[in-house]
Amino acid sequence: MHYYRYSNAEVSCWYKYLLFSYNIVFWLAGVAFLGAGLWAWSEKGVLSDLTKVTRLHGIDPVVLVLMVGVVMFTLGFAGCVGALRENICLLKFFCGTIVLIFFLELAVAVLAFLFQDWVRDRFREFFESNIKSYRDDIDLQNLIDSLQKANQCCGAYSPEDWDLNVYFNCSGASYSREKCGVPFSCCVPDPAQKVLNTQCGYDVRTQVRAQITVRPSGLLPVVQLPDIAGAIGEGGPGRGAQGPAHTP
Repeated sequence: MHYYRYSNAEVSCWYKYLLFSYNIVFWLAGVAFLGAGLWAWSEKGVLSDLTKVTRLHGIDPVVLVLMVGVVMFTLGFAGCVGALRENICLLKFFCGTIVLIFFLELAVAVLAFLFQDWVRDRFREFFESNIKSYRDDIDLQNLIDSLQKANQCCGAYSPEDWDLNVYFNCSGASYSREKCGVPFSCCVPDPAQKVLNTQCGYDVRTQVRAQITVRPSGLLPVVQLPDIAGAIGEGGPGRGAQGPAHTP
């Protein structure tokens, strides 16, 4: 059996340890995500009863954190060991997975641009299902509040979407103090108030001038799908990945 020695096969130590340093940070970030997700589940008692995840009608943000943590942990581990041990299989797995994730993101972005109406309908259904579960999970509640405050919106299309939630419903069968109201994240902040008023949304949907104190537009009219075609024409998908455009 003949063996062949390839010329210039030795890997530069500088590149080797640069790749290792990058991936150790990536791997530690994955560990942090996994730790934060498991800690959040432990605080909510999910680890002792995993059926709580399936009983939640909306999405549990901790699941997303754990999924990101698993991907980062796996890729970081493959990159670290592959760079340190010069393991070609692990390095090919690392590079192949990175390329696959990039093209999957690009494909999803292009499909979302081509089928905007379908994506918008699915997102509306998704957001409305999570509105129904707003008070069922504290992490989901914080996520919706963050989205509404960041985008200065209320509900999927309007504040009336909060009628889907049993606590904010205006029906006569509801005895909640939040009846005919909206979460505080829907309120227009008062510059004169130094303390956050978490009760600012109480009864606002029964008031004639509710539009003054509550943001009238929902998330979907405010957030637009990125212009993928324009992004590709002006220099690739990186421009489109900067985030959704906002209407003036």
